[in-house]
Amino acid sequence: MTREIVLRPGRRADADEIARVMRAALSSFNWMPMVHTPEEDRAFIGNHVLRHQKVTIAEAEGEIVGFIAVEGEWVEQLYLKPGWTGRSVGSRLLDHATAVMPVVKLHCFQANSGARRFYERHGFVAEVFGDGSGNEEKLPDIRYVRYRAER
Repeated sequence: MTREIVLRPGRRADADEIARVMRAALSSFNWMPMVHTPEEDRAFIGNHVLRHQKVTIAEAEGEIVGFIAVEGEWVEQLYLKPGWTGRSVGSRLLDHATAVMPVVKLHCFQANSGARRFYERHGFVAEVFGDGSGNEEKLPDIRYVRYRAER
């Protein structure tokens, strides 16, 4: 049975659960170093993400199963709980959050082959390949960009 997914704005009261979703997603990758504690994750979500970025939550029966955070032209965060990939939740979040954005940019780790396929399916093109010197994890990354055609 498929659970209905509801998209809604993120609220300060969601900070702890959003941080748990982010940590669970990151922990699911064996190549991802954990550079922050769970407490630091919660502080980052509560004090930065929810204050400075436009956050959209995906819920299934009241449970947060994913979120996206956008600031300016950038998708800063897009995370799904493990087990929720491949169910159109990420696509719905991405489409909803970027619908009116003529240019959308984001970073993705080169090792994240699933995310790379996802973004490329959604029209993103690799613009710059980094060596990891510009991120906390020190992992090679990619800057993706998508330009919407004028109608």
